[in-house]
Amino acid sequence: MLAMLALLILKSGTVRAGRYVTFENINPCASNGSSVAFGCSYDYTAEETVQRTAWYKGELRNGLWTRVALSDLPSYRNRSEYLGDLRHDCGLAIHDLQVNDTGHYYFRFDTETYGRRSKGSVYLTVTVSLTELSASVSSASVRAGDHVTLTCMTPCQLPSTVWFKDGLPVAKSEFQARAEDAGNYLCAVKGQESVLSDPVALDVQYPPVNVSVEMSYSGLLTMGSGVNLTCSSAANPAADRYTWYRSTGSSLSSLLQVGSGPVLSLPSVEASHTGLYLCQASNPLGGNHSTGAPLLPVDETDRNRVILSVGIGVKVLIVLLLPLVIVWRLRRNPAVHEEESCRDYENVGTA
Repeated sequence: MLAMLALLILKSGTVRAGRYVTFENINPCASNGSSVAFGCSYDYTAEETVQRTAWYKGELRNGLWTRVALSDLPSYRNRSEYLGDLRHDCGLAIHDLQVNDTGHYYFRFDTETYGRRSKGSVYLTVTVSLTELSASVSSASVRAGDHVTLTCMTPCQLPSTVWFKDGLPVAKSEFQARAEDAGNYLCAVKGQESVLSDPVALDVQYPPVNVSVEMSYSGLLTMGSGVNLTCSSAANPAADRYTWYRSTGSSLSSLLQVGSGPVLSLPSVEASHTGLYLCQASNPLGGNHSTGAPLLPVDETDRNRVILSVGIGVKVLIVLLLPLVIVWRLRRNPAVHEEESCRDYENVGTA
């Protein structure tokens, strides 16, 4: 008798333990306008057959906590999708999430003998992405070569995020800063790229690069003429010190400092100004120099001689090329040549 009673108690306990609902992710979080899926499974005894399944949402009505079937809530029509079956899968998907979808969700299944509700619930949090996505950088201002980390912060754990700089995708959220990395960064939830965070600025500082010299005079520079040499570069912060050098030799081994400031002005060029000019631009982070810009002034006599030589050279070239042009034209148009050299004459009689 005691053995029979123990068997009945054990069997009863097994029946109760065999009916349960398990949620895979009890605190999902998703962004406004996206979709979310609840992982869910349920079990029951082998003797039972599932007749009905349903999902509910907990709501406070008239001061009482009530479970309301999603099928009875108009706001979930065409947005909730049952992913499960009548065996063991009870997954649920909700699309086009809205802020008021935040709350507790429950699952229930009914067999021909029992109805079983989940004891626990899935608590869904829907974030308003436009206001709750927040982009940040490890440091707002860095030097070229420093390590940069981009962080997309949300109120809860979201799927992977993506980054954009000035409207273009960013491959990595961690990188060594370069000058071209400066700009405004925004983040978004992957798959919801149309909803972006507010921008965060990254300032990358670096010493002068691409230093160049521009000369105000073009062509032949004659003695006594004035010329300005302007130094320019790319730098952050902008270059604030400029030093000018002149090399009179064939190499840059010997340099003579000849001025300072972004513009080197030579009001009246002399023969002693001949040489190769370089500019060094500097800011608090360092300096860099340009390649050499040659300054070769000539006197008026040399200028006229050069112009005369060029004029004579052009005339000689024309004389040499003219016969070749004529021969080429005749070979290209033999019919025209023959027509011009042979003419037909008509006899005209007199009365």
